Amino acid sequence: MRVKNLLLLPVALILGACTGAPALRPEPEAVLTSPDGKLKMSFYLSESGTPSYALEREGVAVLTPSRLGFSLRGVVKAEELSYNADGSIDKLDREGTIPFDRDFELTGTATDSLDEVWEPVWGEESQIRNHYNELLVSLLQRGSGRRMDVRFRLFDDGLGFRYEFPGGQSLVHFVIKEELTEFACAEDNTAWWIPGDYDTQEYEYNCTRLSEVAEHFRDKMRGNSSQTPFSTSGVQTSLQMKTPGGLYVNIHEAALVDYPCMHLLVDGRTHTLRAHLTPDAEGWKGNLTTPAKTPWRTVQVAASATDQLASRLVLNLNEPCALEDVSWIHPVKYMGVWWEMIAGAGSWAYTDAEGIHLDSFDYAGAEPNGRHSANNAHVREYIDFAAAHGFYALLVEGWNIGWEEWANCNKDFVFDFQTPYPDFDIDALNAYAHSKGIRLVMHHETSSSIRNYERHLEAAYSLMNKYGYDAVKSGYVGDILPQGLHHYSQWMVNHYLYCVKEAAKHHIMVNAHEAVRPTGLCRTWPNLIGNESAMGTEYQAFGGIAPGHTAILPFTRLNGGPMDYTPGIFEQNLGDWCGNGSHVNSTICGQLGLYLTMYSPLQMAADTPEHYRRYMDAFQFIQDVAVDWSESRYLEAEPMEYIVVARKAKGTGQWFCGGVTDEQERSFRVKLDFLESGRYEATVYADSPGAHYETNPQAYKITKQTVTPDDALELTMAPGGGFAISFKKL
Repeated sequence: MRVKNLLLLPVALILGACTGAPALRPEPEAVLTSPDGKLKMSFYLSESGTPSYALEREGVAVLTPSRLGFSLRGVVKAEELSYNADGSIDKLDREGTIPFDRDFELTGTATDSLDEVWEPVWGEESQIRNHYNELLVSLLQRGSGRRMDVRFRLFDDGLGFRYEFPGGQSLVHFVIKEELTEFACAEDNTAWWIPGDYDTQEYEYNCTRLSEVAEHFRDKMRGNSSQTPFSTSGVQTSLQMKTPGGLYVNIHEAALVDYPCMHLLVDGRTHTLRAHLTPDAEGWKGNLTTPAKTPWRTVQVAASATDQLASRLVLNLNEPCALEDVSWIHPVKYMGVWWEMIAGAGSWAYTDAEGIHLDSFDYAGAEPNGRHSANNAHVREYIDFAAAHGFYALLVEGWNIGWEEWANCNKDFVFDFQTPYPDFDIDALNAYAHSKGIRLVMHHETSSSIRNYERHLEAAYSLMNKYGYDAVKSGYVGDILPQGLHHYSQWMVNHYLYCVKEAAKHHIMVNAHEAVRPTGLCRTWPNLIGNESAMGTEYQAFGGIAPGHTAILPFTRLNGGPMDYTPGIFEQNLGDWCGNGSHVNSTICGQLGLYLTMYSPLQMAADTPEHYRRYMDAFQFIQDVAVDWSESRYLEAEPMEYIVVARKAKGTGQWFCGGVTDEQERSFRVKLDFLESGRYEATVYADSPGAHYETNPQAYKITKQTVTPDDALELTMAPGGGFAISFKKL
């Protein structure tokens, strides 16, 4: 239901009575309240014409007046030639920077409201309520005649706002030097953050006060194949915070399209966060043509950690589904020829040759290295195991030529995405998989050679259609080619979405790794069924991950969309298996709990068949657990400490419950009042007494008991552990 009658809205518009720029005063220019009346957003114009906004919840300040606006490049491109004394020549801008954060006057306001329920193609629930009140503020910059609007939407769970640049004005083509948006936190909040970086989100989280970010910036720094931290005061979104008064505040962005990804610069003295956009190769931060709009800047405000996890504000700020036919899009539970290469037990490459030119190298005549995992016999073994245990698909990495020199070799023509290695029979293996009811998942590692991928994209997707692949895992390891660009720049943001749109034309689902962090675009393009965009399970083989990592990701990374975290590792001691000195810092039940706490419609059983065969009773839960849900209830949570959630499977109505914890042992009394009336058999997978992620990770117990909605289960999670429960109606 959409309402445009101002009298029906809890919106007060208080316009300046005098001519000229109104001064910053206790009375704002306009006030917007949330549908439940608990949140209030105030819009101001200072005496100098600088716009700002503030946010409070039930009279308690969340954000104090925070600046809005931009600094623009004076021209679209450099054209002034400068001849230097040493004989060199520079190209300079003919005009200086344009301030676009001052000298504004308010020319009008408009209000709106929406209360609707929409149904996602897949998700944590089958229906999502989208309920907000809206205020559109129209601004004119005196002297220049340039116009800018700011659209605010206030939900019960937070605020979204974006800048809009109308067409038909003097501002047509323009370049952003800096976005000046601020989030002036009212207090020195506790924050869970990762270092600001233009090229990777693959970090563990810090937990500090805002005032301590710079001091602790290096604490969790870790090497990566592409890494560009930009300031010791820089952090990434989604940024989860907790105020001293107990409110949970999260800052992120929604609907990132044709614009650079936003980071945040933290002023530890004032506790103010300022937008910091990812630059292009020349250092500029966005090229726009009016009419244009930015992504939404989001500020979620929740009274509890569980309320924050249940917030769908980011999804609601994205456009509805752009596809008329979504019948081909579906959740996927899969296995993969993957973990053994990550851990070092196998290889993506077929040969150890060097100096390979893809268009002339003779792979048929090359000497095999004997470690290539994606070979016909081995892939058939995986197909047999996946088929026997009810999986839909099998990912196979390392199937195609080029892996000998793939990452950070600065090779443009690194893969062709079509030619298999000599020991991978793409025709026969797909036929064999289909005969067993298994689909193969395609793998497109690009090595971040973007021009190469785009020029092969149509042929690569057509090959998938030919052999019956309906999903692709893409990867962007290494520095971006062309050189100088970053993974989160405007150019790359456009590339990722281009691939998703082209995939939709071929009825292909996309799981993009190393891409920009999600901002809810899966609502508009539901064939984007997964992203990595954070430190995932693979880092357990690269030195390990602290247990609390999986208890913070649902608050941060998953706020914008699901993650292909790749859970399900049952062999924690990698040294005994393949000589890798890393240790997987989780118990087996901690791994099972992730299938509930780390939501994704794309869930992997990431370990090898040989490891699962030793623990088939525990593996049964991975076989049974659903991947698409009609209802989700977050029961207990605290960022980077623990999460307990119950979910109801879409279609079958079966309930599951799971939890994870950090390095602390934790006990919970889990009430079962989420169950419908009746009697159920509860199969409980729990850590055994004495289980510990470091010393005894494979100790678990499986029990069955009859329960009703009136009952509660006493559950203990070991350090680095968890639990999982399946409920069967009797």
